[in-house]
Amino acid sequence: MKQNELATEKVRRETGLEHVFASLNILTPYGTRLLRGFRPFLPGQEEELREELDRIEEIREIIGRDSSRTGELKEILMLVKDNTLTVEKSKDSTLTTVELFELKILLLQMEKLRRMNETEHFPPAFVPDDLTRLLDILDPDGGRISTFYIYDSFSEQLAELRQRKKEAERQGRKLRKEKAAQLKKEHGIALTPKFDIRVSKADRDRIKMIENIAGLEKSAEDYMSVTWQLAADESTDRILRELNDLEEEIEQEEFRVRRRLTAHVAGHGKMIQENCRRIGALDLAVAKAEYAQKHRCTVPEIVTDHVVEFENGRHLQVEEILKKDGSEYCPISIGLSDGVTCITGANMGGKTISLKLSGLVPLMAQYGMPVPCDSARIGLSSSVRILIGDSQSVERGLSSFGSEMEELKRMLDESQPRALLLIDEIAGGTNPSEGLALTRSIIDHLKTKAYITLMTTHYELGPAEEDIVKLQVTGLADADFSQLDTQLKAADARGRIDVIRRHMNYRLRPAGGGDNVPRDALHIAQMLGIGSDIIDRAKEYLT
Repeated sequence: MKQNELATEKVRRETGLEHVFASLNILTPYGTRLLRGFRPFLPGQEEELREELDRIEEIREIIGRDSSRTGELKEILMLVKDNTLTVEKSKDSTLTTVELFELKILLLQMEKLRRMNETEHFPPAFVPDDLTRLLDILDPDGGRISTFYIYDSFSEQLAELRQRKKEAERQGRKLRKEKAAQLKKEHGIALTPKFDIRVSKADRDRIKMIENIAGLEKSAEDYMSVTWQLAADESTDRILRELNDLEEEIEQEEFRVRRRLTAHVAGHGKMIQENCRRIGALDLAVAKAEYAQKHRCTVPEIVTDHVVEFENGRHLQVEEILKKDGSEYCPISIGLSDGVTCITGANMGGKTISLKLSGLVPLMAQYGMPVPCDSARIGLSSSVRILIGDSQSVERGLSSFGSEMEELKRMLDESQPRALLLIDEIAGGTNPSEGLALTRSIIDHLKTKAYITLMTTHYELGPAEEDIVKLQVTGLADADFSQLDTQLKAADARGRIDVIRRHMNYRLRPAGGGDNVPRDALHIAQMLGIGSDIIDRAKEYLT
């Protein structure tokens, strides 16, 4: 793990942050590069984060005002290509016509963004500097169209050479036309505009006649036909030599023009690269703002205290899955500060999703994004770590419990003050008495640390843990069991799970007294068909 790394790849994946990043509609290579290398805001950078979130909110207001202008902005961004290597190449090599063309397109997009800024007023951090002077050099005629050519206006000598070439080509064509007319007059042969004639091999008489004409020479032959063209003579050879010489001079002069233009590009290289960075920042900001708009995200309050508090938070990845199934997401609220908070509840109660959401919200905030809540109050963490199973350790031959302990040791060794630790069902894979003892001991260790620790557990915590915060999933506590029973009887085996899920309340509430584990497990088991004799005996064991 890198020092001062806020979240590992596993944390980003398990919390759902990677899903959020993958859902951002990035349009430019510079925006993609910024996202990949984006450094989160860490403790001490609260003011910088507030400024970043303010910029995202400004962009959100801009794109929300006029959809047509937003479309225009996106079209500009989509035409921005990666010219990093071209700008670097300009320092010690001469750019090709294609490379100069691509740079001109880039400069045109920068100019369009600057013009759009005159009415939309982007945050200054996203506005490209003025490169009109360089664009004028690459576009001397001022057409501002998406084409590029080594124009005559780049060089008087180039214009003169091209004019001479054009005149030589005209003279050469005039001579060939005169010869073609003479051949037609003397032999009745009509040449094509390319001054050649194609004759089928079946027409032997015509072939024999053409072979005896001095002004033609064979240029091609296949199994069906023979082609002749005008033969060269002293006058056409002279013009051809002149054209070759002119072509070479033109190429040399075009190279000198490209070399001069390349020097101008190199002289503006730093400004071009800075403008590209700003375009990437604008692209990323637009993507974040659109995402926030689509998913009803809000700007969190950034505070100096180490807290994670939010109202009606939604785990976006889970919410998308539920929407596809036609189900509604049940938002949750939570308030965390340094110390240990435990969430208890039966399986199917959504404890793990609450745990992941408690990581997703602060991570999105620290990566400069609005969060999927009605409101949020976030104090920056030094690191976020999650213990939710380690498939890599299992693949190496460790048991699920062994891999848990390995991951727990790494988490405890690496954590620093202001860490956020998320631990899901620790020691669930060992015998209950040892598992409970280990869970209580871990809680004793963590509650003395300057960390926010959120744990989920199915173990029943007693009075010994009075100095921790205990929450429980509301579950089926408020359910209408008569209605639930009616719906279950009408559903098939697969549909019963969905019926229970619809009646489940995933919101968190303070756990009451020593009886802090709700009895939803027995309710669910009974509703899914487990015999009453087993359920009754389980109730006896509970008492």
